[in-house]
Amino acid sequence: MKKTVTWVLIADGAQARVLEHHGPGKGLKQVEGLDWAIEPLQAQDIVSDRPGSKSGTGTHGGFEAKTDPVAYRETEFVKSVAATLDRHQQKGDFDRLVIAAAPIALGDLRKAISAAVQKTVVAELNKDLTNTPTAQLDKHLDGILAA
Repeated sequence: MKKTVTWVLIADGAQARVLEHHGPGKGLKQVEGLDWAIEPLQAQDIVSDRPGSKSGTGTHGGFEAKTDPVAYRETEFVKSVAATLDRHQQKGDFDRLVIAAAPIALGDLRKAISAAVQKTVVAELNKDLTNTPTAQLDKHLDGILAA
């Protein structure tokens, strides 16, 4: 009988990692190649403070950003993580998924993950654990992984 493989996604808008759980007493192990990070930037680091140069009509030729560039960048990051999860789910790499994510990232993940991945989600933890060492995650996930 095949063992049930549970993946735990720990994420926020700028970093994420996937850990694997093979059953009670087995602990969590980092899944090789499934950790991501983008450099956290502020809005002023992404867009200039000038909307554009003046044209002959006295109007600005540039455009004003309609969305927060930091939020957009983080949403795109979360979408790429979700796409990777979808590819691994299609290959049968995991049976169950637990998501522990910062509140905004969790909302973005809910929108971004495919229906097939959504069916594997057994628990969501609305908490940023990205900076929590792997050895200390058990106390946050106790009861979730035992189920």
